[in-house]
Amino acid sequence: MAESVELITEPRQEQGSRAARKLRKAGKLPAVVYGHGEGTASVTLTTEDVDKAIKHGVRVVDLKADGKVQKALIRDVQWDHLGKELLHIDFARVSAADRVVVPVPVHVRGQAPGVTAGGVLDQPIHTLSVECPALSVPEFIRVNVGELQLGGAIHVRELTLPEGVKAMAEPDAIVVIVKSPEEEEAPLPGEGGVAEPEVIGRKAAEGEETEEK
Repeated sequence: MAESVELITEPRQEQGSRAARKLRKAGKLPAVVYGHGEGTASVTLTTEDVDKAIKHGVRVVDLKADGKVQKALIRDVQWDHLGKELLHIDFARVSAADRVVVPVPVHVRGQAPGVTAGGVLDQPIHTLSVECPALSVPEFIRVNVGELQLGGAIHVRELTLPEGVKAMAEPDAIVVIVKSPEEEEAPLPGEGGVAEPEVIGRKAAEGEETEEK
């Protein structure tokens, strides 16, 4: 599980695309915080701090405002069309009692004997939707292929998940498989996993102007 980090927030007074562009030029990132029966708050954060947190795989953060700290899940991050500049971020307030559904990267580890024998390793699922405690979101799911032979596959039901984490994909969905080079490419059962349902709050307050995303 990636550790939580503290991010300082400030109230955002001006709304709209022009104000958002002005903030970003000043090194600030527009954001919204919602959920847990509280109203949606428009805030700003230091872009550099948010960028560092995201690159280190942080999913749960401590948002600090006026000396108070609240836990929040990074729910949605929006980038420019090149995927380089942060444009906007959504936070959902969470507590230890909450369970959330989030997409988690799948990392393959090891050298499959089937590949050494001439096979090709195929990974249909690169991101897995899981349900887990809000304060214990895994940074990634590790899949060990060290014993995978030619023609062998690892299914969702065979994954070793952290305590309290439940996969939301079909149990028979193939995560990784070693194919023979001659095997025709065909869609695999469960390829692509399942769509991520939303479980906490909402994207923005009703009537709130959408940022330039």
